[in-house]
Amino acid sequence: MTKMTVRQIALAGVASVVIAEFGMAQTAAPIARYEMRAETSAGMMAGMAGMKGGGMGSALGMAFGGRGNNGPQHTLSLELGSSRAPDGGPPKADHFMPAGAKLGASVALKSPVKTTITDGPVESPEQRNFQRPKGRILIFWGCGEHAPAGQPIVIDFSKIAAGQMPPGLWTSAVPMERSVSPGNSRTYGSWPNDDGKSVKSDSSLLGAHRVAGNYTPEMNFTLTHDFMGALRPTSFAQPSGATLLRWNPLPDATGYHASLFGGKSAGGGQMGDIVWWSSSATREFGGGLSDWLSPRTVARLVAAHTVLAPATTTCMIPAEVKAAAPQFELATLYAYGPEEDFVYPPRPANPKTPWKPEWTAQIRHRSMNGFLLGMPGMDGQENGGTSRNQGDHQQQCQPKPKKRGFGGFGGLIGGAIGGAVGGAAGGSGSNGDGC
Repeated sequence: MTKMTVRQIALAGVASVVIAEFGMAQTAAPIARYEMRAETSAGMMAGMAGMKGGGMGSALGMAFGGRGNNGPQHTLSLELGSSRAPDGGPPKADHFMPAGAKLGASVALKSPVKTTITDGPVESPEQRNFQRPKGRILIFWGCGEHAPAGQPIVIDFSKIAAGQMPPGLWTSAVPMERSVSPGNSRTYGSWPNDDGKSVKSDSSLLGAHRVAGNYTPEMNFTLTHDFMGALRPTSFAQPSGATLLRWNPLPDATGYHASLFGGKSAGGGQMGDIVWWSSSATREFGGGLSDWLSPRTVARLVAAHTVLAPATTTCMIPAEVKAAAPQFELATLYAYGPEEDFVYPPRPANPKTPWKPEWTAQIRHRSMNGFLLGMPGMDGQENGGTSRNQGDHQQQCQPKPKKRGFGGFGGLIGGAIGGAVGGAAGGSGSNGDGC
């Protein structure tokens, strides 16, 4: 059997996707593949979208500093992969946008410059000062007033160090659906880059688009789906200790997923327990749940009760989650959106006719919101805070002054969610009266 390179295997996979998508018996991988990912972000995530290099650490610092009311922001990611080498010079490609995108005539898809590392990897201060956490992670999942029997799963960091991970905790049931990368492309280009351009909160993608360059066939397609609307979640503490999470329905959403990171300080600036909760009824946490999922995949996950159905607008966070994380609850809510696919030349009417696409283009949408439960202004409510049910009415919780400084707590939370929080200022998410 002839050995295949990683790139050839990836391109063969793309060809398989084309076969499955368009029902053709035989085809070849397209010369060029183009992926667009459009996002609407609100809450803390809108702040992150507007910060260059700030990451989750800056977002948490902003949150603890009380600057959480961010208007919705739009972001756009573009990736072009081709099996061709550049013709006549260095790689060059541009995406020509409709005027409503407010990005000028075009944006340049910049190819990475290969560099040779001679001095070895550079260790960051965070890496040099890293200390393995001593606490635990408590894993909860599913919507409901109370966590069912068997929850939480407890992961002790000291046991992780000894290689003892609970079996079956992570699965591959939720894929990362990406087909374009530098590794599977002979020539690759992407945006955003260092050109100083970014989409605006009022940018629109509707209209004609063109992609052209010296390593790709020219692409022309028209988008009919714009950026999704903003998610505006609200949360209400229940007498049972559970938290009712509610959000506005988005007409083009294909499904929803919520998750939460929380924690409790052990005192003396030390980290206690980390709490991780997912709205999935099938105990799914990672994979593509925080990525751009195709409507086809979302429909499968909705049927499996991993993703909430598009008609869903509420989810009850179990009381045990709040009890285990009384000081800090960072929640995220995702709405997966529509997809548009283009291929050239178009599929022949006769499925037996040989078909070799020159290029494919795809755009996926999502909307998300990140917020701190129990912190005024951080959960999208117009009244500025979290409500608590009192009989037949809801009484507004009044915020009290917060104590500063979680020590290593913020850093560990940031590490758990993949970002370096560093020295983000801390604050208690509870004011002592259950709000």
